[in-house]
Amino acid sequence: MLDGSMGPTKQKAARLVVDLASTAGASEFVQVDNAHVSGVSVITGGHGLRRFLSDLSGDPDGTVSIPTTLNSAGCDHEKMDEMGIDYPGFLEQQFEIVQAYTELGIEATLSCTPYDRGVEPGEGIGSWAESNAVCFSNSYTSLLTNRESGLSALATALTGWAPKWGLHLESNRRPNILVKIECDMSDTTDWSVLGDWIGKQILPTWNLPWGPMPRIVGLPRASFEMRKALTASAANYGCPMLWADGITSDAPEVDSFEGEMTFTESDLKERYMELAPRGRVDLVVIGCPQASVGEARETAAAVRARMELGEAIIDQRLWLFMSAHNYDLIVGDGTLDILEEAGALVLRDTCPEVTPYNRSKYNHLLTNSLKAEHYLTSGLNRIPTSVAPIMECVAHAFDESLIEAPPPDLADATVKPISTAKSHMASPFEATGKGIPSQSVWDVSGTALVTDVPITYLGYVNRDTGVIEEPGHPLDGISIKDTILIYPKGSGSTVAPFVLMGLIYTGFGPIAIVNRDVCPLTLPAASLLGVPYAHGFDSDPTMEVNTGDTVRLSLVEGKVSLVVESRATEV
Repeated sequence: MLDGSMGPTKQKAARLVVDLASTAGASEFVQVDNAHVSGVSVITGGHGLRRFLSDLSGDPDGTVSIPTTLNSAGCDHEKMDEMGIDYPGFLEQQFEIVQAYTELGIEATLSCTPYDRGVEPGEGIGSWAESNAVCFSNSYTSLLTNRESGLSALATALTGWAPKWGLHLESNRRPNILVKIECDMSDTTDWSVLGDWIGKQILPTWNLPWGPMPRIVGLPRASFEMRKALTASAANYGCPMLWADGITSDAPEVDSFEGEMTFTESDLKERYMELAPRGRVDLVVIGCPQASVGEARETAAAVRARMELGEAIIDQRLWLFMSAHNYDLIVGDGTLDILEEAGALVLRDTCPEVTPYNRSKYNHLLTNSLKAEHYLTSGLNRIPTSVAPIMECVAHAFDESLIEAPPPDLADATVKPISTAKSHMASPFEATGKGIPSQSVWDVSGTALVTDVPITYLGYVNRDTGVIEEPGHPLDGISIKDTILIYPKGSGSTVAPFVLMGLIYTGFGPIAIVNRDVCPLTLPAASLLGVPYAHGFDSDPTMEVNTGDTVRLSLVEGKVSLVVESRATEV
């Protein structure tokens, strides 16, 4: 494949797999049983995804080698009018993306919950790129998968092979954080709050090479929906797996943890107070990740109780998002009839975070999911979003007057600065690192943009300007355009490389990238588009280089030299 004998598409994929193997220090490759590819919605993958898929078209040999499924799209194509999407050409662009994946041999399941199709993932190796699915499968099933990007999962799907590294190795599947629970966790949304809360406690000084992987003690017995809610929100912050005593398999014993924390009743109440709606709710969205049959039934039970009082949902103020598989199941048991009779809109093939909302109608959403809140408030939709249990969500769907105040503004939220350990460095600095096999020689100089905090491309880097737009991030408001970008790794959504590719295509990306940690969310874009990429330095450049320093990077015979040629003035 690498020599091009099986066509250009598989050659590109093989090159990416080899680059990732080199970066990860993998000594061998492993055959993969199945893959799940993310990056489907028009608003997530954007023009970077569309251009990349267009570049792959027309290759008759460029089809996947293993069973591969596809993540959720940006709309239910049969209910576009009801969704009121005000996005020129959205349906045409969405069809273009799905069709391109289909031509690659990928099954258009359009689901972000491949583990919820009535069949448990079996044993073996997967290459999954939906973050919530990665965390769920590693935590609760026997399927092993790294937290792949949409591009690295696609490369594996095309080749059938992946580097054996990271969470494929038992030695790396070990908890690094201890979380003690000292509160009643009776509602599914409590578990969603917990996963997000854990992520917010992470410090940049902690050594978490594979992401935060907590061992949680003190949780009660959990339903499928509770387990799903926990792993989905924990994945917001790069968590690829977790252990919960009495719920998952036993956690391996470790000598120490990078951090220990206790989640109390007051922590839970405080988060609910912070997340509670403070103004009129325009729309209720449930199903992020896509709703299980159990969540649909819980919603329908709450709806039925209001219907029996003679009430109805006005203007379809409740949207429930589901996979086609689960949608068919609630058709059969009558749940769909209850929801639709009440006035709810039940949607297939899409999910709340990847849908473009009509801002002439919807300026404040209410959801039961911290995964939804995380991305809806980001630059992906930039829409004020509150969180409450399903029962309260349904109450707001029936009665828009529960809160008389106008919809809130995102600017009203108090932002806690993300912790950073950086300080200004003045002494000379040079270090030696590694390149990637697909790049042979390059020499680049420029101005450094540096952080010790991961960068979340989807939703937090403007896909048109390259400006980081994450309140509290040390680089908030600064553009990555034309910089030598130095940071630990990418975080957040596995669609990250498509956002980065789009910026590189349009000239708003960095001129070179340096990662401290192995990063399948960043490397693929650099590998495929030829952006100079370096990693594995003998000294940590995220701590030794200042933003504004003039830096020279050069690659010769696989070795990268990084030299600070002049220091920026301390601010």
